[in-house]
Amino acid sequence: QVQLVESGGGTVQAGESLRLSCAASGNIASIDAMGWYRQAPGKQRELVARLTSAGSTNYADSVKGRFTISRDMAKNMVYLQMNSLKPEDTAVYYCNANVRATYDANYYTRWGQGTQVTVSS
Repeated sequence: QVQLVESGGGTVQAGESLRLSCAASGNIASIDAMGWYRQAPGKQRELVARLTSAGSTNYADSVKGRFTISRDMAKNMVYLQMNSLKPEDTAVYYCNANVRATYDANYYTRWGQGTQVTVSS
């Protein structure tokens, strides 16, 4: 019943910026980590950025200094600010969350449907 929905993708020129948003909804008791992954054609899905409820962050080396992850705990939302975009950033970006439902004591992983980001040279 818990769902994640991404928005904010699109097509931009190299050097431009995009801001992705992800909203979690449903019977949510709590959310620990939220993050972003991406998958380019012919490639495995890879970590982009991750942020825990305690404030710990992890970034892929390829995006450090360019991307920033943030979240609004009260709204169950996570964001990814992407600056200085490069053609190699082109991929489908997926929201991820470790979430506990109101009827379950365990945390489990949920994925959004993805949003396309295309960066032209």
